[in-house]
Amino acid sequence: MHKVLLEIKEMINKSISEYLPDVQGDDLEENGNIYYMNGKNGTEFDWYVNEHISDFMVFYNDEKNLGAVKLTLYIDGKVLILIYGDKGNTLAQKIETSINITEQEMINLAVMLKKEADDKRIFDKGIDQIDSDINVSADDIAEFQNNEKAYAKIIERRKLFSLNAIVSAKILREGYKVGYMLRFEPRDGDDSGWQLLAGNEEDNYLNNVKNVSLVPLGYVCNLDPDILKYIDYPVGTQLIRISSHEFEADNRSKKIYVEKR
Repeated sequence: MHKVLLEIKEMINKSISEYLPDVQGDDLEENGNIYYMNGKNGTEFDWYVNEHISDFMVFYNDEKNLGAVKLTLYIDGKVLILIYGDKGNTLAQKIETSINITEQEMINLAVMLKKEADDKRIFDKGIDQIDSDINVSADDIAEFQNNEKAYAKIIERRKLFSLNAIVSAKILREGYKVGYMLRFEPRDGDDSGWQLLAGNEEDNYLNNVKNVSLVPLGYVCNLDPDILKYIDYPVGTQLIRISSHEFEADNRSKKIYVEKR
């Protein structure tokens, strides 16, 4: 087994022994088998978009089958371990540590996992089912790195979600959908440039600082997923809602379709 996978196995088993002392082998699925959870996004996606390889999990052996331990290995070698007690219902311990690994060794590990797990359709299986004692070639690594461009738009959107937008209280507190979207030049590195209004605000309403807030753009996207397809439109964009789920450029010829969520 690959040396990093062996180290991960040791970390997880030590965490169970130390923080879940009352948990026995038969309390865990397949006696504490460690699963590589690449089935949701895949190794490559997690590497480029989430900046870690797919998670490693141990599950409780009962009907709910909740997680007992979740280990995340980030691309810089940092490790986050979450240990869950009460059959997976409560977080018992959070551990932040690291693995001594070079940048080259880390990408070799990611390429190996993609090649020997994802590419062989081995998803969410025990790490002992992955043929990890192989050497990856320079061509394998080049192909993996070349695929980064396929995730460029997703990566940019993830960054955009964390940036602030100016949002009307009609949206945040009164439950209205976004009806009017304007994108200005961002003021700083934390600003998305977006101003999001319901479309039924008066000027004096917006002039009251209590009626507008700076919130992460991703938070508003969760409230109103209709705006997702437009958030990477450029500076200067002005859009109005014209139906329950559609926007179009504002040419001043139509009224804004105002609706509550």
